[in-house]
This record gives sequence, structure tokens and C-alpha cells, in this order.
Amino acid sequence: MIELRRYRLRPGTRDRLIALFDRRFVESQEETGMRILGQFRDLDDPDAFVWLRGFRDMHARAAALEAFYGGPVWARYAEQARATMVNTDNVLLLRPARPGTEIVVAPAPRPPIDAEGSGRGVVVATVCSLPPETEAGFGSFFRQAIAPTLTAAGARIVAALASEHSPNTYPRLPARAGETVFAWMLPFTDLDAYRSHLDALARMPVWTGTHLPELDRLAWRRDVSILVPTARSLLHGGA
Repeated sequence: MIELRRYRLRPGTRDRLIALFDRRFVESQEETGMRILGQFRDLDDPDAFVWLRGFRDMHARAAALEAFYGGPVWARYAEQARATMVNTDNVLLLRPARPGTEIVVAPAPRPPIDAEGSGRGVVVATVCSLPPETEAGFGSFFRQAIAPTLTAAGARIVAALASEHSPNTYPRLPARAGETVFAWMLPFTDLDAYRSHLDALARMPVWTGTHLPELDRLAWRRDVSILVPTARSLLHGGA
């Protein structure tokens, strides 16, 4: 299962948190059994930090989080991290929508601990808020209609995820309980490639006349974020 975490930060502190996170909180979390999949700046929100971490299952999540947040690295650096944060409870617990739709990251090694700046390309994340108990039907619509159209317009889908409805196994970290969502992620080599994808969609009558209206009918809300990977993010928009 996967956590999609969006933090609201104090103005001007995002790069400070990213430097701390990429140097101190990547390997130290992975040593407990979790996987840090991606860290991002939101292109349109200078005070947001978005990141993804994965776990084998909810039981493994509880054990890994207890080990990290009860361990020496968090004890040493927690106050530095908290000094940048306004809130950290915008968290979605997600699972692959079906077998084979989990987040896939490049097999290349993670960049070194002293890497700075941004990673390659952008990752566009779409999160649809749905009526309760409708993610299975929405998933079928995504698989049969949305995904083929996105692919035909030049996108590559690296994840399709739905709500994980199991109880929060680590209540010390709040999550958005009781919500039903469906999310997908598309990597692009740069912003121009993403704009070309949008232009291609706009020229497709099946998208503008059929799929997009149905998408808006099925989803209460649709949030699209353009995410710029940090230097050490495994998930990025590179080829």
C-alpha cells in the first residue's frame, strides 16, 4: 500500500525541508522496511511538499512507522522538520487499483545523498474524489476509457491507485479517513511534453465530447498537480 502525503509548509521553507528530507529521511526510513518512492515540489504551490512512500501491507506499515518515528534519526531531526510545517494530515492511504497498477520506479540507483536541485521532468498526479463505494466502477471506466485515451495522447501511466479502506494502523499519523478516491500518475520529460499531451487530448472528440464529461459526472472533485521531483526522487519524468 502507498501513502500520498501533501504537507502545507511555512512560506519560504520548502527547500530547507527538502534538503533535510533528502539527506536524513530517505535511507533512514527505508532501513525500517518502507520504500520512499518520490519527493516533489508542487509547481503551482510554493508552500507544498508532496511525497510518496510504500509498504508491503498495513501491518508492515505500522511496524515500519513505529521503528522510524521511535528511532534516533527522527528524534534528532524532528524539530528541524516540524519548524517548516503548518500541517501534515493531508494524507491518502492508497492501494493499486488492480494487479499491475502499482507505482513503478526506474531500476537505476538513487542519486547520491548530496544531490541538489531537481530531478528529471515532471510527474502529473490526478486525484478524483468519488462518492462512497464507487471506486470499482470508476476503476473500470478508467481502465476501459480514460487510460487508452491518455495513452493515445502520448502519456505513460505509471500508477493507478484507489482508496485503502483498512483502519489506520498507525494513528499517531492522521490520514483522510472515510474518503473514496481514485488517482493516477503520468510522467513527462518536461513541461512542453505535458502541454503537447494536453493539446493532443483537446483535439480528440472522444475525450472532449464523451470521456471528460463522464469523468466530471462521476467525480465530485478532480485535483491535478504538476509535481517536480527532487534530486533524489525515484519517481521522475525522465525517459
